[in-house]
Amino acid sequence: MKARYWQAEDNQCVRCVLCPHTCMIENGRSGKCLIRKNIGGVLTASAYGRVASAAVDPIEKKPLYHFHPASNILSIGFNGCNMSCLFCQNWQISTRETATQEASPQRLIETALDAKSIGIAYTYNEPLTNFEFVMDCAKAFRQAGLKNVIVSNGMINPEPLRELIPFLDAANIDLKGFTEEFYQEHGGRLKTVKHTIEALFRGGVHLEVTNLLIPEKNGREEDFERMCSFLANISPEIPLHISGYFPQYKYDFPPTPNNTLTEYAKKAKKYLNFIYIGNRGDCGFTDTVCAGCGHTLIRRNGYETCCLTDKNTCPACLRKFYAVF
Repeated sequence: MKARYWQAEDNQCVRCVLCPHTCMIENGRSGKCLIRKNIGGVLTASAYGRVASAAVDPIEKKPLYHFHPASNILSIGFNGCNMSCLFCQNWQISTRETATQEASPQRLIETALDAKSIGIAYTYNEPLTNFEFVMDCAKAFRQAGLKNVIVSNGMINPEPLRELIPFLDAANIDLKGFTEEFYQEHGGRLKTVKHTIEALFRGGVHLEVTNLLIPEKNGREEDFERMCSFLANISPEIPLHISGYFPQYKYDFPPTPNNTLTEYAKKAKKYLNFIYIGNRGDCGFTDTVCAGCGHTLIRRNGYETCCLTDKNTCPACLRKFYAVF
């Protein structure tokens, strides 16, 4: 499948312009993401229609807590990623090419309908590196009346993002830290991710954000509070999921202590109305509570979800809150 967003260069080289790395790719080689390959001077989407992982998950697992809570969603992932996080939780499929199954948008729609899924989530690896297939699926799912959800690191250039936004219903962006130095260490660009977050929210896509808290690396209090302030300046209603780190891939730092997660969640509450702690079942910050009167709106126990309202209005004080039912 011929890729999009690239330019031909001299000596059969191509330059990919899908993400800010703008990789110059020699004939026979791939870009940083592994799956965009130069074949004879033409950039090819080598993972098009090749699914490396698939499951029907609770929507809360994405995590999305304010988007059709208590529903299930077909979730698919591919090979490849345009970052190189040393703590990657899905490195088995994101850092190498693995066994895949062929899929088409229509077949995935049939699978979603059979599973009584609200739609499809592009997740597990970095799905935007497989932009062409995600776009084709998103258009087909939208036409079928189903939802499109992206779980992404946000590393995409403005032009392809503008093309994709009209077909997205919800997104969770992994905001990995809040310094350019931390992003550079893991092959990313904070500036790009910040732009993606703003563009998604302004474009009407339901947005939630996840931050994996690694005290030894991205846990400076001043950086964390600047991150919360950045999100609050877009909207204090954006839900923030503070996720507890466990040793994974090339990082062997100790797990994030529960008391650190609770402490940082309390700091975030100074800026944002909805804070959740992920990867821990005993830290609190799991229920959705009205920012006005404190009434519990959605109760959660793991991935078991009980909605105490079916619309984005608090039944106790009638305050509107950011949610899609």
